Amino acid sequence: MRWERLTTREIQDLPRNLPVIVNVAAIEQHGPHLPLDTDAVIGGAFLDALEAEAGDEVLILPQVKVCCSEHHMDFPGTLSIGHRSFLDYVGAILQSVVRHGFRNLVIFNSHGGNQAIGQVLLEDFGASHRDCRIAMLTWWRLAGPEIAAIRDSGFAGANHACELETSLMLHIDPAAVRRPDRLPAMSYVPTHGWANADMIMPARGGLFRSMAEMSDGLGVVGDPSLATAAKGRAIVEAVTKQLLVVVRDMSGAPSLADPKPKETEKC
Repeated sequence: MRWERLTTREIQDLPRNLPVIVNVAAIEQHGPHLPLDTDAVIGGAFLDALEAEAGDEVLILPQVKVCCSEHHMDFPGTLSIGHRSFLDYVGAILQSVVRHGFRNLVIFNSHGGNQAIGQVLLEDFGASHRDCRIAMLTWWRLAGPEIAAIRDSGFAGANHACELETSLMLHIDPAAVRRPDRLPAMSYVPTHGWANADMIMPARGGLFRSMAEMSDGLGVVGDPSLATAAKGRAIVEAVTKQLLVVVRDMSGAPSLADPKPKETEKC
């Protein structure tokens, strides 16, 4: 169900253990072959698939499209907000949901630049709302083992505008992929061994680099040439399956607002 498509009375009548999910995405460059809204299109497609499977088991909030993309600002077209703005804005949306009585919240992320601040929001909001259950999910981590079995590229082949994202776009919106017969080849500028990273195989430690530095100015990190629509379809299926697990776990869990009374000790 879509939050904004319901009436106020229909919202009022919903069970308050219903998981409420918001996708935080991005509007940023994705190399020469993918549009600026790639992360938003991908995040939206996952939630479309979730809604098709879960129906009235989940309540989907309006997508937050423009998020934290400062590291892409060397490329024209990228839009970005600051981390504090993200905390305030997405936190206020969640606060609105809680004020209407819902207690199971999911932040569903489809952009790498939102991961760290999303975790901060999770910790901050969770600590100040102890009667709520809040989760933070990033799609490639949620289905990491399954995606590892789908990909063909080696280390660093899955990063940005890469094999995975290009495959997803070939499946979701093939007309949006520019010159699919001439997709860019592998692109990655390595750094210290401990800081080299991959979506599925993360680094040992963090080192800030702009996307221009990581991609030698191309805007692609990974190997789009290995992308196929079939891989994109398989990724959607894998992520949707794991999203269903989370949604059903959260809706079936006991309420934090009404903890089970402790049994009294018998004399």
